[in-house]
Amino acid sequence: MPALFVTNFNPRFTGVSSTAAAVFDQQIRNLDAVLVGHPLPGCPEPITLRRALALSRTPPKGLPFSIWHVRRNSEMQAALFARDILGLPIRIVFTSAAQRRHSIWPRWLISRMNAVIATTEVAASFVPNVNAVVPHGVDTDRFTPASDRNAAWRATGFPGDYGIVTVGRIRPEKGTDLFVKTMIKALPSLPSATAVVIGMAKKSETTFLQSLKDQVAAAGLTQRILFPGEIAAQKMPQVLQGTGLLIALPRYEGYGITPLEAMACGVPVIASTAGHFAKFVGEASTQPAGKIVAQEDWTAAADATVALLSDPSRYAAVSANARNRTIRLFGIATETAGIRAVYDQLWHG
Repeated sequence: MPALFVTNFNPRFTGVSSTAAAVFDQQIRNLDAVLVGHPLPGCPEPITLRRALALSRTPPKGLPFSIWHVRRNSEMQAALFARDILGLPIRIVFTSAAQRRHSIWPRWLISRMNAVIATTEVAASFVPNVNAVVPHGVDTDRFTPASDRNAAWRATGFPGDYGIVTVGRIRPEKGTDLFVKTMIKALPSLPSATAVVIGMAKKSETTFLQSLKDQVAAAGLTQRILFPGEIAAQKMPQVLQGTGLLIALPRYEGYGITPLEAMACGVPVIASTAGHFAKFVGEASTQPAGKIVAQEDWTAAADATVALLSDPSRYAAVSANARNRTIRLFGIATETAGIRAVYDQLWHG
């Protein structure tokens, strides 16, 4: 019987999906683990919830119970049904990245978990009974610098010599409008760059997206600020390898894994004070991986973009810092080990 069930009930590939996939790829190397729900890139095919419930009736060999690792409300609900209604021999671990107070229902669900892992100290302050703070990591073997950044960018099919990208759902909370303003100001000084907004807009954000496209058109930059929609997860390493700079200016972010994926590819990051970005970039260190700007300050983001991309020697140093900092502080093996310690605490006391 599997020792670990990792749930993925969201059919879309999100930041949560990305971190779950990277960790699961490591976990199956030394644990009998199965994925439940929807597929994750690079991972074995998932089983159904019904099959997971059936397998969970018998504890794994040598262990008192299986562990269900959940990351979403729907997944907590299913695990609680398995444990408390069906009485299956399982324990539930929840990872929380939210850096704000949860609403009533998820607060209650979280209070019923056997163990809670927070991704940051701030996130830990919003949930009860935190067993460990384990920052998300990134697979630095999958996300790695290209030998030729310009060639990698040309291979994506996007125009220009290199890209400046932002990644995330197109909506005000993600600061997509701030990225567009940043690019409208910066691109006239960077004639070889193409800006790309990678992410989908739901129907409720159609008007918001159109307003962004109208701003781009009014600035005469329709060919240089692109909205291709979502990009398949399997293609993200290639896109980031050709990227010159990643910009993340959300108004709210729980953690935010994409800047780390970019940094692993040697891509500097300009980000707002949301999420865990300041820790990623380490601007106060002697080897920063980019620049942190104040919330809403797209002017500062534009100035920092032009300054960094116009200084080849500084850019090379910051690019190297980005890769080195990710390997040293945010590798996936560190996250996986932290999670395994929580499992072992449950299994062995």
